Amino acid sequence: MSLSPAFVGQFKALKLGRMLDTLDVRLDQARQGQLGYLEFLQLILQDEIERRHALGLRLRLQRASFEEPKTLEEFDFSCMPGIQPAAVRDLATGLFIEKREHVLLYGPAGVGKTHLAQAFGHQACRMGRSVLFVKAAKFFRTLQASRADNSWEADIRRFLAPDLLILDDFGLKPMSMGQAEDFYEIVAERHLRGSIIVTSNRPPADWLPLFPDPVMANSALDRLPHNAHHLVLKGDSYRKRQRPQTYVPLCSFTEPTDVQSDE
Repeated sequence: MSLSPAFVGQFKALKLGRMLDTLDVRLDQARQGQLGYLEFLQLILQDEIERRHALGLRLRLQRASFEEPKTLEEFDFSCMPGIQPAAVRDLATGLFIEKREHVLLYGPAGVGKTHLAQAFGHQACRMGRSVLFVKAAKFFRTLQASRADNSWEADIRRFLAPDLLILDDFGLKPMSMGQAEDFYEIVAERHLRGSIIVTSNRPPADWLPLFPDPVMANSALDRLPHNAHHLVLKGDSYRKRQRPQTYVPLCSFTEPTDVQSDE
């Protein structure tokens, strides 16, 4: 259908220009007697709502800066005998974010901690929550660099702003005093204000020696692990299971034997 420029302009003035994408389809349905007036209006409004929801989700996922688009539907619970799927699915409801609680995922390398953390983050994005995923090493590098150019306050606000902050691969090595202060700042400021997910190869009981100052360590650990859901992941490494296998032929090959013909 050819629409007048004035009509199109009215849609765009109301920021409803994308509604024109499905308008022809809905008009055809209405002409064929499939839609009443109110039903037609309801459907084009619903089309716009769904478009905005999809756009909002796309933007939230983009801002979250996930490494990979991991979801809970892709997680293989059969390889994690020690983890309860019901507990994981309860956390996926996002209630812990609403209650400003934290989640600690720890276990050996390659068992799916990062996958599960990103899956919780993806689910939170679907629910309209703001999320930020960052590797612990990058987190510390960013704040160290920002001290040099006086942007530290701005970076701290960026890490405090989202509903859910995911700090991945924490505790690979001991922290410097500056790193410990930055970690404590985030934990203290987000405590009872916003949720944190931390993944680590070490259990929280082994985090104390990572801090150069035991007083700061006790203060941070009093806030984080004591107000957190703990998920211990065990099992074989996903990465080991997914690495290319040694080539094994599907069938053995034997040299053909000579067949003597009757003469």
